[in-house]
Amino acid sequence: MSGVGIANRLAMVTIVVPDYDEGLAFFVGKLGFALVEDTPLDAQKRWVVVSPGGGAHLLLARAANDDQVAAIGRQAGGRVGFFLQTDDIVQSLDLLKQSGVAIERPMRHESYGSVLVFRDPFGNLWDLIEPAAQSKIEKVA
Repeated sequence: MSGVGIANRLAMVTIVVPDYDEGLAFFVGKLGFALVEDTPLDAQKRWVVVSPGGGAHLLLARAANDDQVAAIGRQAGGRVGFFLQTDDIVQSLDLLKQSGVAIERPMRHESYGSVLVFRDPFGNLWDLIEPAAQSKIEKVA
């Protein structure tokens, strides 16, 4: 799909975490994301980027004030706010369970594919989707 716009892809999304290392322990240690960059910016701040292997990267931002602390785990207002795609949801579910990740809603089958909802340790809800063949999700990606 082409069109006129200011950008041609979403490169990165920020997720607020209580601590950089806690964020890395979950996203790299439990979900298997790759560490793209971890650069100290000053004594308090780091530029920490992780990637699931394709699509947009995640910038892990340590909460620095009361408003940011209040946003941890509620960045989407209690809704599913993040979406991961897999080629094998059954294998991915097994890996999530082995890593102790909280499954919030069990796997179900929808017209667009198979989906389950899990919660990160900070409180955010994530969809894990195995798209049906030729689904709209695949066409967008």
